[in-house]
Amino acid sequence: MADGTSERVVRALADTRPRVFWLDPDVPGHDVPEPAPALVGDAFADLVVVGAGFSGLWTALIAKERDPDRDVVLVEARTAGWAASGRNGGFCAASLTHGYDNGAERWPEEIAELERQGHANLDAIEEAVARYGIDCEFERTGEILVATEPWQAEGFAESAATMNGLGYAAQVWDAERIRREVDSPTYVAALYEPDGVAMVHPAKLAWGLRETCLRLRVRIFENTPVRAIRSVPAGLRLETSGGAVHAPRVAWGTGALPGPLRRLRHYLAPVYDYALMTEPLSEGQMASLGWKGRQGLSDAANFFHYYRLTADNRILWGGYDIVHHYGGKVRPEYDQRPETFRTLAEHFFATFPQLGDVRFTHSWGGVIDTCSRFSAFFGTGYGGRLAYAAGYTGLGVGATRFGAEVMLDRLDGLDTERTRLRMVREKPLPFPPEPVRSLGIGLTLRATAAADRNGGRRNLWLRALDAVGLGFDS
Repeated sequence: MADGTSERVVRALADTRPRVFWLDPDVPGHDVPEPAPALVGDAFADLVVVGAGFSGLWTALIAKERDPDRDVVLVEARTAGWAASGRNGGFCAASLTHGYDNGAERWPEEIAELERQGHANLDAIEEAVARYGIDCEFERTGEILVATEPWQAEGFAESAATMNGLGYAAQVWDAERIRREVDSPTYVAALYEPDGVAMVHPAKLAWGLRETCLRLRVRIFENTPVRAIRSVPAGLRLETSGGAVHAPRVAWGTGALPGPLRRLRHYLAPVYDYALMTEPLSEGQMASLGWKGRQGLSDAANFFHYYRLTADNRILWGGYDIVHHYGGKVRPEYDQRPETFRTLAEHFFATFPQLGDVRFTHSWGGVIDTCSRFSAFFGTGYGGRLAYAAGYTGLGVGATRFGAEVMLDRLDGLDTERTRLRMVREKPLPFPPEPVRSLGIGLTLRATAAADRNGGRRNLWLRALDAVGLGFDS
């Protein structure tokens, strides 16, 4: 790193707060709700939802929409949106399969239906945000996938043609065209999909869903971790620190933190992702970028960056590093990683050298529920009395609503267009136990980094994983 770049990075990070921007109560407009009381004693309900991230919040809300008289209890180990739902980039995507290409490779016979249902799901999110008056800065901007090396653009034309065949208005842009839209000297081409992604303030979406659930008479208990699951004659008993909640049906939506639902641990490899947030850009700085369409962007490398504008014209800049800790450990001290923040800042200034005097105000990390197929999987337990959805691998802002519908379909015994999908009926390959798991993940990460350095060429190890349908991503 050149001395000038080093000094720029040090200066830009000097006053960064080690705090999640979206959840920071000191940011103007962040009206963080007061926590609901913890559960004390016994409670009884028709349905218990575990986890008050997007997965659980959508499940509780839709359960009340389907049956307003259903008594629903929502329990959360901390507070609503505190984990992945409040820490992500705010890309609310239509894709249910971690992108079209991943879905087409795994479920080619039903990718058109998966895309249709995914876009309908995004439409339903937009409609719910409007109907319930959720102020989450929802903008249906679309997304631009940029190539910073020629090899990254090799599949753009084919992907655009296939997407257009499904009725989407995908466009391939050359370097001149993408730089007219968003100006960076690193761009060589781009694939633009104008309707498949919305930008949201993720914490405000979580808080708005929480408030909507309360208005629909969902009973919410926060700071109430579930310690154990017991079968009882009337259904299931979920034991918590201060009591227990009983119900004939349970929806489990805890993401990378499965708690006592041990079967999920075979399929999930928690990984850490990191992000920086800039100070608000001036009018001159915005003019130097263009970016009038306010689209979300990501690059097409294996280790990719994602970035977007906030309502007050900050830039969120995240991704690149994928960090897995032995045994899948999740700890508060892992939320900060100075070496990653330095790398992210270097890449930011390489991408936007015209923003050389910008400073970062917030730095944070969070854990992602990665699975081997990169997209959600679903199942039931305890004789069909419990349903779960997990493994969203970074695209859960939108897909969790679909997962909520699947869980409720399963619990209600319904045969629907969702439950008939092969994607919903099948599970991913499990990760091997430790120490093989961490050794394999480490080898995969090193091989993936080498592929990025070598024009995208995948070595024998990565090709073997591709052949058996195993992968590792964030």
